Amino acid sequence: MEQTSETGAIDAAPREFLTFRLGAEEYGIDILRVKEIRGYDAVTRIANAPDFIKGVINLRGTIVPIVDLRIRFKLVDVRYDAFTVVIILTVADCTMGVVVDGVSDVLALTRDQMKPAPAFGAGIDTQYITGLGSIDERILILVDIERLMTGADMALIESETA
Repeated sequence: MEQTSETGAIDAAPREFLTFRLGAEEYGIDILRVKEIRGYDAVTRIANAPDFIKGVINLRGTIVPIVDLRIRFKLVDVRYDAFTVVIILTVADCTMGVVVDGVSDVLALTRDQMKPAPAFGAGIDTQYITGLGSIDERILILVDIERLMTGADMALIESETA
């Protein structure tokens, strides 16, 4: 049952985020989008795909595109090691995977711990950042994974309007 505050407004329940690392930064995505976490394994390359689309894997009979978020976010040092993992997601009724440097944990953030994305100049693309999460001394960059994965530049999901 939802509780009301002294002002009578309904207090929203905390939202849970899977946290992961890309380089030195920590990111969070809505835990409800996550199907599973797997170690990074070889993928089948797709000809003429953008660099950040590593290829596809066969996941129990389902062909799953794999996107390397490190390349997508233009990180300089992209290494594949024992900590590299693939987060399998459900986005827009499709299954896809994202490669990250490592998964940290699942955190529940209250509304007070989530702040809007900062306003940057036109040279910085923040359309996929929903905000910043703050817990203790940690700052999480909260990513709208659905908006990111269904963006026109991703070319992973067909637009319903032709």
